[in-house]
Amino acid sequence: MVLLFIRHLDIAIKKHEIMSVIEWIKRTTLIAIAISLEVAVMLWLMFYFFTETLILTLTPTFMRTQKSLRGKVVVLTGGAGGVGQELALRLARANAKVVLWDINEEAMVKVKDNLEKEGHQVYCYTVDVTDRKNVYKNADLVKQEVGVVDILINNAGIVCGNTFLDIPDYMIEKTFQVNILSNYWTVKAFLPDMLRKGKGHIVTVSSLTGMLGTYKCTDYSATKHATIGFHESLHTELKTHGHRGISMTIVCPYFINTGMFAGCKPNMPMLTPREVSKRIITAIKQNEVYVTMPTWARFVLPLKQ
Repeated sequence: MVLLFIRHLDIAIKKHEIMSVIEWIKRTTLIAIAISLEVAVMLWLMFYFFTETLILTLTPTFMRTQKSLRGKVVVLTGGAGGVGQELALRLARANAKVVLWDINEEAMVKVKDNLEKEGHQVYCYTVDVTDRKNVYKNADLVKQEVGVVDILINNAGIVCGNTFLDIPDYMIEKTFQVNILSNYWTVKAFLPDMLRKGKGHIVTVSSLTGMLGTYKCTDYSATKHATIGFHESLHTELKTHGHRGISMTIVCPYFINTGMFAGCKPNMPMLTPREVSKRIITAIKQNEVYVTMPTWARFVLPLKQ
């Protein structure tokens, strides 16, 4: 009896082992199929987007569809600065409703006067973008006095321009507050209305220094690197949740000759506020996602990896 019981037990164990092997084969096969499908989809998407990028890159600007800015309410932070002034001028000439935000009231009034001489109406608000309560308060004022914002351009920025140990602690904090944290407050203030409308445009003015660390820019490069991460993550969130009507554009220019980088001696000539602002307007009209200045930088910078 004992021998018979042992024999039956041995047979049962072997059957169990065979079933386990079959289940493992099934499970492994399903996993392999799933992985193969995911890889196939990924390769197809890579091919599609690479081809799309190549075609759009080679297509002349005049042949691409451009949206109108007429009547669009555009909030521009850092509107009194070099690039901000040029952007305000081009937006006004495109018949947009230009809303300038800057902490420098005197400089902002000069920009307003110059634009009004050309017959353009401009709305000015003295805003400290590092103060989220101040941002939210003025955002409400803009909605009441001008209208729901269609386009937000986060252009405000500062730089210290010293080596790491020579940067005062308060300047490190200030650079992060202006260059990146303010983006959170402005986007939080205006994005909900864009979502309700099902359309809108968020523009982040970053920098090539956010993609490639630069001498005397440990504070500035870090904040601009953060803007890229913030922008790309938000872009992914919006697309994942089906908000296809919200366009996002990030612009990464080389050093700009605005006074921010006075004393800097780069290897290439600095960009001018005029050419940077012109490129930004073109990017907005064409709903471009990713812009570098110069253009070839986006093909060269990945080599650093």
